[in-house]
Amino acid sequence: TQDDRNLSSLFELFTGFSREPLIMQKYLPAVTKGDKRVILVDGEPVGAINRVPAAGETRSNMHVGGRPEKVELTARDLEICAAIGPTLRDHGQVFVGIDVIGDYLTEINVTSPTGIQELERFNGINVAEKIWQAIEAKRA
Repeated sequence: TQDDRNLSSLFELFTGFSREPLIMQKYLPAVTKGDKRVILVDGEPVGAINRVPAAGETRSNMHVGGRPEKVELTARDLEICAAIGPTLRDHGQVFVGIDVIGDYLTEINVTSPTGIQELERFNGINVAEKIWQAIEAKRA
């Protein structure tokens, strides 16, 4: 937070290595229960998984030990998807993963959204097939 006495030291540490912009977000306590990766195909949600952080970790990404769990989309998840889905589709984004912590959209990932294998394993949803169908529909 802005009241953290270490904030200026941390800022100097991170900006000392690079001149790239720094992105920070407020800590959301709900992250201890995981973050939800929602997969959208052509702007429409097709399913989600919950990624639970490993013990002692706040990041829930699977490559740092996060554990995937089956989860359902909530009304809030669908509201977020309805708000951003049309814009994603209008910008040609066929395959997108968004991260939701509690009620907050925290990331829109258009370069490497993970979770489609887990989504198929938990819910039987073949996301790859849906992606190809969307691509073929655009070509028709």
